[in-house]
Amino acid sequence: MGQFSDARPFPLSSFGGTDVGKRRTSNEDAFLANDELGLYVVADGMGGHAAGEVASEEAVDTIFGMVSRGLRALPQIVGHMTEEHARAASRVIEGAVQAATYMVFALGELDREKSGMGTTISALLVLGDYAVTAQVGDSRIYHVRGDDIVQITEDHTLIGWQIKQGLITADEGRRSPHRNVITRAVGNRDYVEVDTGLVPLSSGDRFLLCSDGLHGFMRTEEMSAVLRLEREPAVQKFIDVVNHRGGRDNITAIVVDVG
Repeated sequence: MGQFSDARPFPLSSFGGTDVGKRRTSNEDAFLANDELGLYVVADGMGGHAAGEVASEEAVDTIFGMVSRGLRALPQIVGHMTEEHARAASRVIEGAVQAATYMVFALGELDREKSGMGTTISALLVLGDYAVTAQVGDSRIYHVRGDDIVQITEDHTLIGWQIKQGLITADEGRRSPHRNVITRAVGNRDYVEVDTGLVPLSSGDRFLLCSDGLHGFMRTEEMSAVLRLEREPAVQKFIDVVNHRGGRDNITAIVVDVG
């Protein structure tokens, strides 16, 4: 794996953290931050009998393994990512999420108490001068460049669909009792539609990956202010702010710096 980190045009550095919050007795979030591989994942599990913890951890482990193997089959990407490279990289990350979907579903089939368990996935893979994203569910990835912060993943939720169709406003969505109803998850079926995307990189870029336990309780402009801090203090600040506001869910954040 060293060939990828050594050849990258932009060095990567990251910090991730997770917290159970103030209301939950267990943490069903899981995350991965691997600068050498250039892979970052946040997963928010769901299901009774500790199934959410199993789903999120199994999904993260499976994605890590599949991406590690998949990258060995790719040509070395040193600088600009060609269209052919982009398609290949998207297939690697999408295939890894599909493998996680099948693995979590199979575990649920083997243990009836965990049947129907699932997890969200927000994944970021840095290759050459691009980042590849993969998205299922309502965890999120934000791209920060200068003073601008942009959500680059789409929430797969009932509220997200209603907002997209113009049926309700974003403010109405935040107040809706249905805001936690997701329309796609990894593992509750043996297949899921995965959204993938490409982000061209510049030195100084920053990414935030987080579960809805964070973005559900902070506005984008508040996140932007916290992201002026260094990586570790920023992650801790996110956790502290959300817990101060009641900590009603598990809280997970990864901050990734490019260049």
